[in-house]
Amino acid sequence: MKASEYTAMSVEQLVAREKELKAELFTLRFQLATGQLQNPKQITETRRDIARVKTVLRQKEMA
Repeated sequence: MKASEYTAMSVEQLVAREKELKAELFTLRFQLATGQLQNPKQITETRRDIARVKTVLRQKEMA
């Protein structure tokens, strides 16, 4: 998702999305360790999405 899409979300939605992304990252890491991961770039993309969510949450907190 783009950062602009995250800014349109409410704080509750952002917190829920962050939890989903962290669970997805755990699954991807597990797949990487077992050799089942098809696209390793998914890990990077998921980590960046988590960072985007945290950034938007912080911006909303400061506002």
